[in-house]
Formats: sequence, structure tokens, C-alpha cells
Amino acid sequence: MSEPKANEVDALDEEAGRLLFAQECSFVAGSERIEGLPPFGLPEVAFAGRSNVGKSSLLNTLTNRTHLARVSHTPGRTRQLNFFDLGGRLMLVDMPGYGYAEASKADKKRWEKLIDAYLFGRPTLARVMVLVDARHGLKPGDRDLMKRLDERAVSYQVALTKGDQPKPAELAATVAKVAGELAKHLAAHPEIVVTSSTTGAGVPELRARLAKLAAPPPSR
Repeated sequence: MSEPKANEVDALDEEAGRLLFAQECSFVAGSERIEGLPPFGLPEVAFAGRSNVGKSSLLNTLTNRTHLARVSHTPGRTRQLNFFDLGGRLMLVDMPGYGYAEASKADKKRWEKLIDAYLFGRPTLARVMVLVDARHGLKPGDRDLMKRLDERAVSYQVALTKGDQPKPAELAATVAKVAGELAKHLAAHPEIVVTSSTTGAGVPELRARLAKLAAPPPSR
């Protein structure tokens, strides 16, 4: 069995991703209630992961912005679903982090209800990006989310964040271990993207993959 490979895309796909993410990206709506979400329209890609995994940092890096999504060193700061329109072709959705131990039970229950209502009731949801810290690999909260996505046949893909921090051998071992687990999940995309918001590693490859999910550019 060959070793799993990550971050492999061809030049044309990479250029398509670059062009898409060079477009204007603007905030559309943020809501803590399912009733407040924007109407269905563009294909949507949701970014999910444990609190402080680096969702906001990755969104900022993908879109070449510094403050598109608020970055905080305080876990659990994102408490609503935030929608961003990318060039009129793709909606990026920043989700509340899960696994924040200090959140109140009421907050956790409310966030979980919102997340489930969105993930399992949004027909425009094209893919969920499950962000996982490259230093630690999959955690119970990640596995729980993946199991629920499998049960509802919601397509998802794992992206490792902070990929510049582990040593190369440690990172390769984590990629192999995560790939082994993903092979057992029916709704999981088999390719793993290794990213770093600090160095930009893996960002062109992730853009290329997300560009394939976007609506076609308007005809001229």
C-alpha cells in the first residue's frame, strides 16, 4: 500500500483557485439562530473544527484578508454562523468551534442545535471542511462530527491546520493515521490537505479544491 499523499493538484486547478480567491469576499450575515440564516443561493463550504483550531486564521489566509474572520486566542469566541460571499460564486461559512470545555451547558446545547440544524438542513451545503490540528490529529469531537456527517451523507474533507509546527516525520505519521481513519468513513473525501496560515503552505491546493465546488463564473 502506497503512503497517503496530500496537497497534490495540477497547475490549471491551482490557477482556478487563485483567481476565485482573488475575488471580493464580503460578509453577508451572522446568526445564532437558524431562522436568521441567509436564503439558499450559492454553493456553501462550511469550516468546522475544535475551538482554537485555526478556522478564522485559515479563512483570512485563503481570502488574502487580515480581518475577514475575527481571530481570537480565546477559545469559543465564534458563537454564530458567519457567511461570506466569495465573488458571487461560493459562500464560505465560519462555524462555532466545538469542544470548548469552559462554555456553559446552555451555550453548548444552543450551539449544537444551531450546527446540527445547519449541517443537516442546508441543501446548498456542498462540503464541510473539518479542520484538525496537525500537532494532535483527530480528537473525540472530530470523530463525533464525522460520524454524524456520515449518518446524514454530508460530504466532508479534512484539512490539517498548523502544519508548519510538527516535525516532518511527525506530520507524515499524522497524515497516515488520519487517512487510515478516513478510509472507514463513507462521506469523507479521501484527500487530506495540510495547511499553515503562518507560512501559506497548502493554501493554493485548498483553494484549488474549493474552486471545484463554486458556481461557474458569470458569462460575459
